[in-house]
Amino acid sequence: MSAEPALLSRVDRAAVFLMLLGDEEATGLLSRLSPTELEKLGAAMMALGEVEAAHMAEALADFAGEAAREALPRRGRDDRVRSLLDKALGPARADSMMQRIAPDTPPRSLELAQWLAPGVLVRLILDEHPQVIAALLLLIEPEPAAEVLAMLPLELQSLVVERVARSGTISATAIATIDTLLTQRISAAYGTAALMIGGPREAANLINLAAGELRNTVLPAIAERDAALAEQIEEQLFTFEMLFVLDPQAMGRLLRDVDNEKLIDALKGLKEPDRAPFFAAMSSRAADGIRDEIELRGRLAKSEVHAAQKAIVDIARGLADAGEIVIGSGSADFV
Repeated sequence: MSAEPALLSRVDRAAVFLMLLGDEEATGLLSRLSPTELEKLGAAMMALGEVEAAHMAEALADFAGEAAREALPRRGRDDRVRSLLDKALGPARADSMMQRIAPDTPPRSLELAQWLAPGVLVRLILDEHPQVIAALLLLIEPEPAAEVLAMLPLELQSLVVERVARSGTISATAIATIDTLLTQRISAAYGTAALMIGGPREAANLINLAAGELRNTVLPAIAERDAALAEQIEEQLFTFEMLFVLDPQAMGRLLRDVDNEKLIDALKGLKEPDRAPFFAAMSSRAADGIRDEIELRGRLAKSEVHAAQKAIVDIARGLADAGEIVIGSGSADFV
């Protein structure tokens, strides 16, 4: 009785699976691999020799098992397909094809709703039935949907949430109804004025990306006309995330002026990789102590985390103005 064939490695199973595919399918998969992955897989394919039936069954079973464990995410699929069709067919024909192959895809007016300020959306739908409002909230992103919900009258909020909880699949008819409603009301009441474009963050991004010392010339000029607006823009110029790229020496200088309690609150809201630049500027003992304090700290409201981060940013801004640290890099450096 012959011995059972040895089990293949994961790379060998992938190699066998690829060889069982047609040339076009195999080429499509190989085109998505990195050079290192291609080298390993190509070497495995060359080294396999004659592939027994048991090994082919093993490779197929492994693929089926992985497919059963993994999920190809649904979120963003429509945008992905539309993007591919745009490139292949052009926008006009792509829109027509999307309506043929995915009639339940949210129409362009619902995409437009993603850009409307929550207050504008509330005015558009306030007199609609709670079921219509619930359906719209399910069709837009969770964060603006939550803001819209919070702006609704109290007596309406519970009715909408109840219908959200009871909702199943939203029919194509319901989507078309909401699409028509939004199209009519946006055109009649607001036109393009309802779009929320720009703001202090976008203004700050322009200043950050521009060459030269725009901050030192533009902000004082704006402050003469609108001091509050200038302050809002300046707050966006110095964000907490900009501190992540400080070198250990600059970070160490900053941390000397930061209260430990503020630092713990600020880092509590970060993922571990984003905490690394702060810990890199400390001794290992001090870093371990801060880590322990973060773990012991109870749940914090986002407002508390943001307040602590803003306090640290204010300290960093002062040190930058004094020339003790430099924040920023590239052609848009600012101090």
